[in-house]
Amino acid sequence: MRAPAVLTVLGDTVAGAAAAGAPLRGRRWALTASSAALYWAGMAINDWADREVDASERPERPIPSGQVGAGAALATGAALCAAGLGLAWLGGGRRAAGVAALLVGSIWGYDTVLKATPAGPLGMAACRVLDVLLGAGSGWRAAVPTAAALGAHTLGVTALSSGEVHGGSPATARAALVGTAVSAGLVAGGRRLPLSRGLVALGFGAAYGVTVGRAQHAAVHRPSAAQVRAATVAGIHGMIPLQAGLAARHGAVRAAAVLALALPLARKLGRKVSPT
Repeated sequence: MRAPAVLTVLGDTVAGAAAAGAPLRGRRWALTASSAALYWAGMAINDWADREVDASERPERPIPSGQVGAGAALATGAALCAAGLGLAWLGGGRRAAGVAALLVGSIWGYDTVLKATPAGPLGMAACRVLDVLLGAGSGWRAAVPTAAALGAHTLGVTALSSGEVHGGSPATARAALVGTAVSAGLVAGGRRLPLSRGLVALGFGAAYGVTVGRAQHAAVHRPSAAQVRAATVAGIHGMIPLQAGLAARHGAVRAAAVLALALPLARKLGRKVSPT
């Protein structure tokens, strides 16, 4: 399930809740646990769905290498989907469970149908948008710009990641770079903020834009498989400062600081288990 990558999804519900004006407290923290369970479910289902392709392109992965059986992977994904739905109900009642159900459908749709089609990046972006809205609850309308920022980022990273094995194209890398600029703009732009909050949001937004944008810019000029993989990893890790910047923008400065602590840990663990 590429477990360390879950550190890049925990901030979705935090950012969504902050944007909706309903910071996570008490049992609502179960929404973050739901997000993690559904993310891991997607990883397991993805490897089950890709088992035949991976046998040819990435035989070192768990199923083709024989470390995990295909049935066990499918059962793990299904169990985690059930856990995610239950945690969503616990944290946000019927409304949150409904969003989680849409997210489960999007996960299965992406992994089993959309991934190999031109609509694949849109399917993955939809998953990320729904994950942000999971944390927003009844204030989901206020959280739409935040969800759009993370969705645009996900769209670019997913499109670029299609070149991880055989190399990509400058046009795709350039489009991903535009998505990064849009997402960074949504952190920095808009209404004026109190100075301290604005500086924190701007700092996280700049860190996101520089680290992710630099790797994607390199892929524009040299879209080799290795460079595309590096840009994809940067994009996955870049979720954390983006989430932190969006959370800080909406007043959750302390939560943003805690989220930021996950970045060095994600990078360190990523050397042991690749997030891609």
